Amino acid sequence: MAAWAGLGYYARARNLLKCARAIVTDHSGIFPNDHAILLKLPGIGPYTAAAVSSIAFDQPYTVLDGNVERVMSRLYRVETPLPAAKPELTELAAALTPKQRPGDYAQAVMDLGATICTPKSPACGICPWMTYCDGRKAGDHADFPKKTPKAPKPTRHGIAYIGRRADGAWLMERRPDKGLLGGMLGWPGAEWGDIAKEAAPVKADWQVLPGEVRHTFTHFHLILHLRYADLPQDCPGLFITKHKFSASDLPTVMRKAFTMAHPHLPH
Repeated sequence: MAAWAGLGYYARARNLLKCARAIVTDHSGIFPNDHAILLKLPGIGPYTAAAVSSIAFDQPYTVLDGNVERVMSRLYRVETPLPAAKPELTELAAALTPKQRPGDYAQAVMDLGATICTPKSPACGICPWMTYCDGRKAGDHADFPKKTPKAPKPTRHGIAYIGRRADGAWLMERRPDKGLLGGMLGWPGAEWGDIAKEAAPVKADWQVLPGEVRHTFTHFHLILHLRYADLPQDCPGLFITKHKFSASDLPTVMRKAFTMAHPHLPH
């Protein structure tokens, strides 16, 4: 997980490992080519299963990523906004998926969306489907796909407690496997919410550090306030020795907290 730190989408890293273990344990190390079995593997949903079945095993399954959604919505001028339009777009894409060389077709349509039918300034003049595109005929292709307006992201607040023992070891916590930053090391603190809750992990003379950490996740903004304390050698908790601690191994928001706190820590 340390190698994944800073990349985001930590659930993907956990699921990659779970999937690899399941293939070794349940499938003798051979990646299954059965679509129904693929859907049962950790981290593999409808899109990934269809992509693997189509591209890796040349089976006629319909791949629907963001690029294909855009192509289909313009080609057929689908008025239904995303994400509600996904079933309709899947049906339209499925009708075009050939039984011969479906993997090549899937990659071609994804590439079409990525390089020609782009979100802005699509190159309609060189599109192989320009003659059949309802959006181009109507002259409003750039307005598709329609999207449901996103609700503004809420802001959550929290406190990060940065504690260090006399031998230089840092007090950390490992977050639960499920949920945000699952399985990653981080600074202890209460659950993030509408207000920042004081929840010191151990009794100590916690000092307020200046500044605040701001970070944006997929669904919310976060503001973290910082606390620091020198901890006794016999302090309970999960400690990472100074020789094993590396801020670069932390998820981005936790690394930001350390970077902001570091100039104010006693050395």
